Amino acid sequence: MVNQDRIKGAMTSIIEAIGEDPLREGLKDTPQRVAEMYAELFWGLDVDPKAELSVDFGEGYEEMVILRDIPFYSMCEHHLLPFYGVAHVGYIPSPAGRVVGISKLARVVEVCARRPQLQERLTQQIADAIFEALQPAGVAVVIQAEHLCMVMRGIKKAGATVVTSSVRGNFRSKVATRSEFLSLIQGKR
Repeated sequence: MVNQDRIKGAMTSIIEAIGEDPLREGLKDTPQRVAEMYAELFWGLDVDPKAELSVDFGEGYEEMVILRDIPFYSMCEHHLLPFYGVAHVGYIPSPAGRVVGISKLARVVEVCARRPQLQERLTQQIADAIFEALQPAGVAVVIQAEHLCMVMRGIKKAGATVVTSSVRGNFRSKVATRSEFLSLIQGKR
C-alpha cells in the first residue's frame, strides 16, 4: 500500500527544498494532492497481473489473438516523470484452445504500468504474466512510448518514440509468426 502520510511529509520537504513556501495558497494542498495521485499512479504494486487472467474459456481457438493500441501511462523510475504510449499484445492459445476475455489483456497492461517502471521491464512483465498464466503457444508484446524525461529535461527531444518488444514461445522460435504479428499491429484501421 502507498503510504500517503509519508508522501505528504516528503512533498512538503521537497517544496521547502526548492525554495518555496508549503503554506502558500497555491501550494498548501499540494502534498495531499500528490499523495493521492501517487496512490492512483502506483496501485499496480499491490496487484498480481496474472490474477487478471484467471478466467479463461475453452473455445478451441488456436489462431493468433491480438489487442493493439492499448493506451497506457506509467512513471519512469529514474526521474519519476511519466511515459505514455500504446501497447500491442498478441498470443496464440495453447493447443487446448483456451482463450481469455480480451479486456483482461488490457488489464494486464494497466496493472504492470501502474508501478515505477522501465519500458523494457514493463514489456517483459506483460509478456511473462500472459505466458505464465495462460500457458499459450506464444506471446508477443510491443510497446511504443514517449518519455517526458527525454522531453522536459536532458536531451529535450519531443516526439521521440521508444519501441520495445518481448516475445515468448512460437513468436520467438518462428520468424513467420513474429512477422505476422508485427504486420497485423502495423495494419491500417
